[in-house]
Amino acid sequence: MIMFKGWWHVLPEEERQQWTSEPFTRVGPLRFDMSPLEVRDVMSDVTSEAERHTWRTGRTGSARTVIEGRYQEFGLHLYYRDERLAGVVIDALCGPQVFADGTALVGRVPSELEQWMLDRADARPPYTELTYMGAGVPASESLGVTINVQRNGDRLVTRPMFYPVEALDDLSHWLPWDAWTVL
Repeated sequence: MIMFKGWWHVLPEEERQQWTSEPFTRVGPLRFDMSPLEVRDVMSDVTSEAERHTWRTGRTGSARTVIEGRYQEFGLHLYYRDERLAGVVIDALCGPQVFADGTALVGRVPSELEQWMLDRADARPPYTELTYMGAGVPASESLGVTINVQRNGDRLVTRPMFYPVEALDDLSHWLPWDAWTVL
């Protein structure tokens, strides 16, 4: 029997899987450019994919198909372009904890993580590290991550979005519009 734990139940840190990010290459066991079948095999020990949606983006002549796979209970939204993994979004409430440069990125206070990104950017050449997406959401061009937010009751916590290097050419259109919304 499954018990309802409430809309805003947050999985305690010690119950989350601990993953690391390798910029533009992988997030935990997921490697960008994997096929949906390869992803399913890697994730089969953890959870099964619950839903799949197809999105059409772009203008008529340049329309692209993006497929979204949801591992709802595990807290993952995966996006595929041309049948290859092209985006990983981690749910702030129940997804695995992902570390980049030794810093936890999931379920954090947004202003604290933004300050970490600003401090990190100070140590890099100007204009090569930190950018802002719509609504002031910070993105790291060296880590391949955008730090979006998600509601946790009356607060916002971080919901990172990872992508391969080719996404930097048109990041705001790389994933479907709903990937960028606040949940």
